[in-house]
Amino acid sequence: MARCPSGTRFICPCPTRPAAIPPSAEPVPDMATPRDIRRLALLALYQLDALKGDDAPSIRASLDDLDSLAEEGLTFADAGRDFTDADRDRAMRIALNAWNERARADAAFAELAPEWPAHRMPAVDRAVLRLCYFEMYAGSPPKAVVNEGVELAKQFSTADSPKFVNAVLDKILKKVLAENPSNADAKTEAETA
Repeated sequence: MARCPSGTRFICPCPTRPAAIPPSAEPVPDMATPRDIRRLALLALYQLDALKGDDAPSIRASLDDLDSLAEEGLTFADAGRDFTDADRDRAMRIALNAWNERARADAAFAELAPEWPAHRMPAVDRAVLRLCYFEMYAGSPPKAVVNEGVELAKQFSTADSPKFVNAVLDKILKKVLAENPSNADAKTEAETA
């Protein structure tokens, strides 16, 4: 696929082979990237934490209505983006899995940063760390997960959060790589995006 100056993707009608879609067809909308899904998952995980894990169906439904949440200033996901139901379902699955692993993640954070147990962390930092912890242990490229976690902290948390998130995730990264050295050669984010 090619990209036009406006940023939308389209099928390029190559003269050497027939185009799959006629040139007059509508541009193909951008597909959700792993970063997009991660942001949605962070939103859902943040809500799960705020509601103590209750009412997951309502949280999933809130992912369907990002535009109205954005108007109320209640979301940091890309409200103007058209996410598919599959995108939302995937993000919710990731969030629920991260939520279900929170006890293990929080224990790791308490060991690695004893002065900052999970209950003392800002809620967004806690959600970012739990999400990244789950993703690293679920097989996502761990170095890419660390980078994404730091970016999420930069975008959505306090000024000190990126340094804190980076320090904790770096310790978790070392632990993950020590437990499974083959993860060191995992695909980079660019290869998975």
